[in-house]
Amino acid sequence: MADTQARALPPDYYNGFLSDIAKGRKPHAVRNLLPLERLPGLISLLAGKPNPMTFPFTSFSFTATSPTKEGVEISATFDDDDLAQGLQYGSPEGYGKLCDWFFGLQEFVHHRKKTDDWAIAVGSGSQDLLYKAVAALVNPGDSVLVESPVYPGALALFCTLNCKQIEVETDAHGIKSSSLRSILESWPVGKPKPRVLYTVPYGCNPTGMTATLERRKEVLTLAREHNFLILEDDPYFYLYFGKAPRYPSYFALESEERNTGRVLRFDSLSKVLSAGIRIGFASGPKPLLNAINNHTATSNLQVSSLTQVIIYKLLESWGYETFITHTEKVSQFYEAKRNVFEAAMRRHLSGLAEWVPPEAGMFKLLLTNDRSIEGDSFALISEKAVKEGVLALPGTAFLPNGRRSAYVRASFSLNNEAEINEALKRLAKVIRAARVRLAGEPVRWTNLQARL
Repeated sequence: MADTQARALPPDYYNGFLSDIAKGRKPHAVRNLLPLERLPGLISLLAGKPNPMTFPFTSFSFTATSPTKEGVEISATFDDDDLAQGLQYGSPEGYGKLCDWFFGLQEFVHHRKKTDDWAIAVGSGSQDLLYKAVAALVNPGDSVLVESPVYPGALALFCTLNCKQIEVETDAHGIKSSSLRSILESWPVGKPKPRVLYTVPYGCNPTGMTATLERRKEVLTLAREHNFLILEDDPYFYLYFGKAPRYPSYFALESEERNTGRVLRFDSLSKVLSAGIRIGFASGPKPLLNAINNHTATSNLQVSSLTQVIIYKLLESWGYETFITHTEKVSQFYEAKRNVFEAAMRRHLSGLAEWVPPEAGMFKLLLTNDRSIEGDSFALISEKAVKEGVLALPGTAFLPNGRRSAYVRASFSLNNEAEINEALKRLAKVIRAARVRLAGEPVRWTNLQARL
């Protein structure tokens, strides 16, 4: 992919996308000047940084497994500069060395060379960055396009910001471009069209679907035709274990378009390094990243310097190829977990539910036929299944309007084979009990492949 073929959209293009809050938020007076402290010979009286001589920490080191040598651990020790950076205030956009490493990763993986028109910001997990991005792009009451079913964390976010969520249908191949096109082409005249589309293209939570190359290209075409931005939330990108070659990201594919700058990408290290360390990063048009950084400067100020330095020391010692080797091992781990879960579902739920095997991530979405509750899995799971000793998430949690749903999301990431079999055995018992009450009534199935 030759990103030199595409021309970046001009900075003023985004003036029509930024929210009123983002436009009114001014750069932090102190933090905007912090980079100047690095000028040679400059004596800074600028920031109210505490004197590091008062900090009690004198050293820091850690060990981690080697992705390339089985059973071998590698160790890393902070030098004086690492420790100083890790214990002090930092920049809203993130630790400079870590940001540079992420720039290199995006070139290595997505073939996007570092240029002046796009930037990277580090956040306290990708959810932190996603919230700040949406706050920077929509005003209360604005319409946003969301794939449906959708990640419940995004639902809560959009509800908090008082957005009107417009559901775009999905199936096992990703966003249905026909549904998206229909929504946009039938949009009421005189009413502003949505400015953003939210999607999880790999191993979507909850459906487990992965968007195909054809669907991704169709969505990019519609973004250009109808002038909206794509929020590419991709925490499961590195957890892909499908048989087909990995599809390019939206961030990579837009380099083949006439212009770049319609994709704001969110990456997470939670699924491949540590969930508790809370590190994610966003990549996209510089004006949008500036808006996110301005938000950070007036809220949590920055991501923990210490955790950023820890992650940098690990990634820098690995390099890009070793990092990819590690993520491939992680994806193989989840593929094995998926296979165990799949076998248990066939053993216990055949004839009681339908599903499509996921190609990435850590979730399965299954369709039950408990018509005794009119296709609503909420009572089935929150009442009957809990009493039987098994817990999953009812499908209504993934729908913007909270309507009834016969779907159930199950995660296969943590439990061992015995626990999985016992859990699905209990769930099967609950579904059979519901079916007994319907003896003599015909059961109507809806094809999951078509409805996801």
